[in-house]
Amino acid sequence: MNAPEYIFEAHEKPSLPWHEVPLIRATDDSVKEYGCLVGDPENFNIEIVRWPAQGWRPIDQGTGDEGGFVEGVFHGNWQGDVLYGANEAVNGNYVLGWSTDPQKANSTEQTAPRDQVLLWHMNYHPDGGQLFFPLDNKPFIVPVALPGDDLKPEHVVAFWCDGTKGLYIHPNIWHEGIFPVEDNQRFLDRQGKVHARVSCDIGQEFGVYLACPLQENKVQG
Repeated sequence: MNAPEYIFEAHEKPSLPWHEVPLIRATDDSVKEYGCLVGDPENFNIEIVRWPAQGWRPIDQGTGDEGGFVEGVFHGNWQGDVLYGANEAVNGNYVLGWSTDPQKANSTEQTAPRDQVLLWHMNYHPDGGQLFFPLDNKPFIVPVALPGDDLKPEHVVAFWCDGTKGLYIHPNIWHEGIFPVEDNQRFLDRQGKVHARVSCDIGQEFGVYLACPLQENKVQG
């Protein structure tokens, strides 16, 4: 399977039904299966996964987990109806999703309310965890799902984060870029340097887009 193309025109994607993702308030308790909330990123350590053994001979102790991490600023920017992401830590640029049907989405002029992101893709990193910490102290959401390659749309939830703390996710947690609630936002991104990535094209595999709400009044409970 080829790696997905992350930069494209929205109209290159088809019109598909939407599967609404539950929006959950991020608390120490609600995120504990996925990771944790982080108040101070300064000395927060990223989990690095030891390189897997290829046979019955084990990896020597003290080796295989020395790649360390990289960090940089992750930018989430709305342009018209299209949400773009840029991750300086790994030199990545992405179309994260749209606020409306991609066949109608306009990348130069806003034509629909920015009250949701229609998400087409998710991925996970088997080599290490990842920290998203808001530099602008504004609310944001992060869509996530627990580990396992048999991902289904109904497995995905989105955490509403109020902007006072960052969100750290463990290795192997399905996720996508951080979604700003306002027009644009910057985040400190810290993640494993190997940057192995396993992807799922939600639209191709399941015939739906994931509708992730961006309004606090959509938080469940």
